[in-house]
Amino acid sequence: MKIKSAEFVMSNSDVAKCPKNPIPEYAFIGRSNVGKSSLINMLTQRKSLAKTSGRPGKTQLINHFKINDEWFLVDLPGYGYAKTSKTTKRVFQKFITEYFSKRTQLVCGFVLVDIRHEPQKVDLEFMQWLGENQIPFCIIFTKADKLRPSQIDKHVEAYREKLLEDVWEEMPQHFITSSSKAIGRDEVIKFIGQINKDLKNS
Repeated sequence: MKIKSAEFVMSNSDVAKCPKNPIPEYAFIGRSNVGKSSLINMLTQRKSLAKTSGRPGKTQLINHFKINDEWFLVDLPGYGYAKTSKTTKRVFQKFITEYFSKRTQLVCGFVLVDIRHEPQKVDLEFMQWLGENQIPFCIIFTKADKLRPSQIDKHVEAYREKLLEDVWEEMPQHFITSSSKAIGRDEVIKFIGQINKDLKNS
């Protein structure tokens, strides 16, 4: 699948006001410093489609981008940023959980994880919540260019072991990416394209 067009449609904090279009949606979420905006720009090959910032936690709304007039890429607020107030965290958590539980157009979520770090409790708990609520998702490991291949394998295996020791029978599908090197772009785009194709044929 080629990305021919990518346009911003709307931002809001009310799931009921999200676009009514009955087209597939793919939501991207992760801790606030995981490189989500850079990944979205890399995937769409648009330098400033999603706003990047040196200040984690800048994304504070549900942002919809229409891709190829066929599907929505949804940029969700990050979670787990320590400098966000408790009140703001509760607001974010409310509309994030409402989005995932109520948005019927959602086909798959992508949980972004910084591959440089050991498994984080906040990421594991969020994945567990998605699993318990039967919400399909994949893991996207970001910033792979910061590690050697052997380190990448070691860190992915650490996540596999942690997930399997908790509630998972197998590790969810995952992708290794680097926004600065465009690593993993083809794999993620191909995955989305195949799902869209299967939905059209179903």
